[in-house]
Amino acid sequence: MAEGYCVKCKAKKEIAEAVEEVMKNGRKAIKGKCPCCGSVMFKIIGGKGAAITPPESAPSTHPTQV
Repeated sequence: MAEGYCVKCKAKKEIAEAVEEVMKNGRKAIKGKCPCCGSVMFKIIGGKGAAITPPESAPSTHPTQV
């Protein structure tokens, strides 16, 4: 599965009970627990989600100043 860094144990370990999530900014991440101490582990896996995509070449709605 996914490997992350546990701040409490100060070591890289396999993330237990890993769940893939999408953050507010649209990036994907894996959240789970450390198998030894049980603290929360979080790893950003990158890549933007398809839900948040800006429109291509949208015309400006602001009035032009002369």
